[in-house]
Amino acid sequence: MGKGHSLHIGLNSVDPDHYDGWIGALRACEADAASMQKICASQGFQTEQLLTKEATRDEVLGRLENFANTLVAGDTLVISYSGHGGQLPDGNDDEDDGLDETWCLYDGELLDDELYRAWAEFADGVRIILFSDSCHSGTVSREPLYVLRGSAGEDLVPAAGGSRAMPLEIQYRTYEANRVFYDGLLAKEAPPQNPACTVLLISGCQDNQLSIDGAFNGAFTGALIRTWANGKFKANYAEFTKAVRKRLPATQSPQYSRIGAENADFESRSIFTL
Repeated sequence: MGKGHSLHIGLNSVDPDHYDGWIGALRACEADAASMQKICASQGFQTEQLLTKEATRDEVLGRLENFANTLVAGDTLVISYSGHGGQLPDGNDDEDDGLDETWCLYDGELLDDELYRAWAEFADGVRIILFSDSCHSGTVSREPLYVLRGSAGEDLVPAAGGSRAMPLEIQYRTYEANRVFYDGLLAKEAPPQNPACTVLLISGCQDNQLSIDGAFNGAFTGALIRTWANGKFKANYAEFTKAVRKRLPATQSPQYSRIGAENADFESRSIFTL
C-alpha cells in the first residue's frame, strides 16, 4: 500500500496590493480547508494546510514541487482548494474559449497551465485527487439564497452566500495592474496534456456556473461532508461526485474528470482510501 499525503488550501481574502484594492472577502474557505484536512487525517493521510496569507503562489507551487520529488508509484495525494476562481486571456492558444482559469492565491493568480505543468513532474503511478471549491466563470460577484438538499432530495436549511467568482471588473483591473507578470506566464508554451501520473478532478461546479460560499462551509464542501458521512459512504470518486451533486441545486453541479494516465485501480477505489 502506498503512502497518503494531502494539502488543503483555503483563502478568506487576498492581498489588495496585488488585486488593485480588492480583498476578495469570503467566509468559509479556511473552514473548508480544515474540514477537508480532518477527513484526510481520519483516513491516515499526512496532512498540510495553507490558509489565506500563507497560500501564496510560491508556497503552493513549492509544495507541489516537493510532492513531485518525493511521491512514488502507488502514493496518493489529495489537494483541496477553496477560494475565488478567476480568468485571464489565453496567451498560448490552448483554450477553446480563449481564457485560462485561475486560482486566486493570496499574492497572485495561479493559472491552470501552471497546475498542468506541475502534474507533468509527478512520477508514473502517482495518484492525485483534486477538489476545487471555486468558480471560474467570473461573471457574477453575488448569488441569491441557495437551498441545500438532503440525500432524498428534501430541502435543508437555506443558507445565504456570495459566489466564489472573481468579479469581471476585478479580473480586468488585476490583469492590467500586473500585465507584464501575467503576460510572461500566459505566453509560455502550452503545458503537456498527458502527464504520467493520474489526476482526478472534482470541481465545485460546471464552467458556466458559480460555487457558492456559506456560513460554515462552501456549498460544495458542505455537501461533500454530508455525503461522506464520517466514512459511511463507500463508492468511487465518480459515484461520490454524483451523490454530492444530488445535494446541490441545479445551478451548481460538481464535475468529475481525469487528466493523465488511466489508472483503473485508482478510479475504482473507494474515496479517500490508500
